[in-house]
Amino acid sequence: MTKDNKESQINSLINEAKNIVIVQADNPDGDSLASALALEEILHELKKEPYLYSGIDMPSYLRYIPGWDRVSKDLPNNFDLSIIVDCSTVTLFESLNKSNQYRKLSSKPCITIDHHLVDEPIGFASVNYYQKAVSTGEILYELAKKLNWPLNLAAKERITTSILSDSLGLMTENTSARSIHIIAELVDGGVKLPALEEARRDVMRKSPELLGYKGELLKRVEFHDDNKIAMVTIPWQEIEKYSPLYNPSMLVIDDMRLVEGTDIAIAFKVYKDGKITAKIRSNYGSDIARDLAVHFNGGGHPYASGFKIEAKENRSFDEVKNETIKVTSELLATASKK
Repeated sequence: MTKDNKESQINSLINEAKNIVIVQADNPDGDSLASALALEEILHELKKEPYLYSGIDMPSYLRYIPGWDRVSKDLPNNFDLSIIVDCSTVTLFESLNKSNQYRKLSSKPCITIDHHLVDEPIGFASVNYYQKAVSTGEILYELAKKLNWPLNLAAKERITTSILSDSLGLMTENTSARSIHIIAELVDGGVKLPALEEARRDVMRKSPELLGYKGELLKRVEFHDDNKIAMVTIPWQEIEKYSPLYNPSMLVIDDMRLVEGTDIAIAFKVYKDGKITAKIRSNYGSDIARDLAVHFNGGGHPYASGFKIEAKENRSFDEVKNETIKVTSELLATASKK
């Protein structure tokens, strides 16, 4: 199916539907949330009834984006169509499987809109619309222009937030000239960048307790492979205590990757039942984050990714950690030869 045919089919599916659920994966980020909220605004303007879903509570560090509190952890009882944003794999719908709602999602017409280019798209989707872009919000903007969808100011602001979030302020390697032009067009359309940034900074303010905990985490950072790899481990007791206030990984992972000589930062969480998760961030020139995540059946971007080891896999943390160090070192060595 050609790109134009896919766009026509997307338009037809939306025109034929009334109740539409917008789906994010179990690992929402600034791009997924902001693009979902932009799509909600567009669908409202098209006289549809949109509903926002994600299987987890929105992390506190995303709550600077207006509308985050409209995202529900339950699928609606009745919907005509689902639109999955910023997710290219069904492995990120663990909550739907646990609540026995996955069958409901997969039994209805579905559109995916994503900027992750993958070999195996979501199998039950009616249309998989994957385009190369810095963020899903960028794809949504281009799609809206192509299909003459209305963009009110709130939609423009959310698309701006999406692009700035995944491009780290237009500074990642995937940022294109078009990404920058779109931001300029959005500013021309009434978006005020200083206001968006001030809202983000207000939410990012931390309590004295969190600042002290951040210091403790930084003291525990380990370095491997001549300091190229920075790692920190967050045990269940700290996840339980601090996650309601802020994602512990996000407190330190950017500081870790900014250490002189460090190419990649990895923050592990070890849960009560034995589940292990890893958040990965790479620096410019060391674009191996996605490859590392894929090794453990995870995914993401070349500079931002993650993976999860389920408790049922019965793997010890030391085993996973040592394998991570080994694979990361190999990937960095290969990347340095390119």
